[in-house]
Amino acid sequence: MKNSPLDPASQKILAELQKNARISSNELAEKVGMSASPCWRRQKELEDNGYIVRYTAVVDRRKLGLSVCCLAHISLLRHAEGVVEKFEEAMRMRPEVVECYETTGTADYMVKVIVPDMEAYHDFLHNVLVKLNGVSQVNTSVALREVKYETALPI
Repeated sequence: MKNSPLDPASQKILAELQKNARISSNELAEKVGMSASPCWRRQKELEDNGYIVRYTAVVDRRKLGLSVCCLAHISLLRHAEGVVEKFEEAMRMRPEVVECYETTGTADYMVKVIVPDMEAYHDFLHNVLVKLNGVSQVNTSVALREVKYETALPI
């Protein structure tokens, strides 16, 4: 990756771990062309320096009955003291909110919401979002189908 603060060996380790975080240390070392001990130390260093934030499982949301993905574009009335902080904290606390970004453009935030059905989104919209102090407008796009979904970063 051009302009990366990491050397090629660390980049390879990260790329492989993004493909399979359960790979053994020996397999990882073999894939990146290192011996096991230096590879393990490098991986530990990446963890300690915050490049690797956590290890997780990617779960198929549809198999869990979470078939609706909504992208809510939210505008706040004002950015008065406490309004932004309370909005952001509310988004962090809601399990159906899987991503939340402060944005430029016509909306202040883009929130990705995963729910079982449109009734659940309706409940979230009317019982949570519009009741938050400072929310002035919510424009929602419903994903018809997922064209691409990746968790791995381009390294």
